[in-house]
Amino acid sequence: MFTGIIEAVGTVETKQAQGGDLKVKIATAGLDLTDVKLGDSIAVNGVCLTVIELHSHGFSADISNETVNYTRWSEIAIGESVNLEKAMMPTSRLGGHIVSGHVDGIAQVVDRQEDARSIRFKLAAPEALSKYIAHKGSITIDGVSLTVNAVNGSIFELNIVPHTAKETTLYGFQAGKKVHIEVDVIARYLERLISGQANNAQSSISEGFLAEHGFA
Repeated sequence: MFTGIIEAVGTVETKQAQGGDLKVKIATAGLDLTDVKLGDSIAVNGVCLTVIELHSHGFSADISNETVNYTRWSEIAIGESVNLEKAMMPTSRLGGHIVSGHVDGIAQVVDRQEDARSIRFKLAAPEALSKYIAHKGSITIDGVSLTVNAVNGSIFELNIVPHTAKETTLYGFQAGKKVHIEVDVIARYLERLISGQANNAQSSISEGFLAEHGFA
């Protein structure tokens, strides 16, 4: 489990096809690995990876075909900068929102505009995921916890403040850039509860029920 608050920007050092999937080595730059052990999780551009080797300046991880199919890992190049976050601890501040590190799909930047010291982005989400994106709701872009400023169909807008731009890879995003997207996990569970899919029965929880009790 993660918070979407990026701790460091690292680099993809090696990427190898191995046994039908991928093995990568990540140079972690300023990320402190002294409390990391084999088997721990580290989010790389929002993708939860398991540490299988520790090095003096980074770690290695395997990437399964399942992960490759839902992410950009097939096209991420050696030398590319990546956002890094270690798994949260029970004592951590939840400065962002609940992030699983399980990427839902790939969105694309369609517009970038400077707004005073901030940057405003418009992104196009996969149509199947657009229903989970809400005005002022939370979303994860390449591992970064962000607030949605506006939604119009499958297009949503983000405002990136200077600190976030400086401490992540978002500053370099331009129109056409493809990014990992993870929608708010709470939205997914609410959909399942409302639809009654959990037990194949009609749920007593509805949009009206949520609104009446202050949840919508």
